[in-house]
Amino acid sequence: MTHDLVLLSRAADFAARQHVAQRRKGEAAEPYVNHLTEVAALLAEATGGDDVVLLMGGLLHDTLEDTDATWEDLTQRFGPEVATLVAEVTDDKSLRKEERKRLQIEKTASKSRRARLLKIADKTSNLRSLVRSPPSGWTQERLRDYVVWAEAVVRSCRGLNATLEAGFDAAHEEARQRFGA
Repeated sequence: MTHDLVLLSRAADFAARQHVAQRRKGEAAEPYVNHLTEVAALLAEATGGDDVVLLMGGLLHDTLEDTDATWEDLTQRFGPEVATLVAEVTDDKSLRKEERKRLQIEKTASKSRRARLLKIADKTSNLRSLVRSPPSGWTQERLRDYVVWAEAVVRSCRGLNATLEAGFDAAHEEARQRFGA
């Protein structure tokens, strides 16, 4: 357990440093690291915290997509299992946003159990953030579209973890009511 705590602490530190200048899109512009720690906390609470690879993946899930960190960086620091999980949930930024969103809906069902759990936690955190602090400039339609899309991604993850799914369902219902989705 001690070794796992060291690894988890290193992942939190690395994620915070990689995302240090990034803010959430919402009007509150909270530090991006808040999202990463919320995702990891959701995963820890839903799984009893017994899978350190999954928790590190929660902290690091956006590093390949949104920072200059590479798969090799993650492999060297955290091992290939963590790096592979992060790569599995990383969108290909060379594709248009619409295509990336379509692929998430289409491909999530075939991903590993850990990746699907991470997707549920990520979408839960994103929906909670939308409700608390919607991005300025997002129309009601864009907000609604995100709520509908998040549910479509999570739909293929059902049956893995009742606690995580209940958290998503609560966040989804609140967002649906708020934005009319």
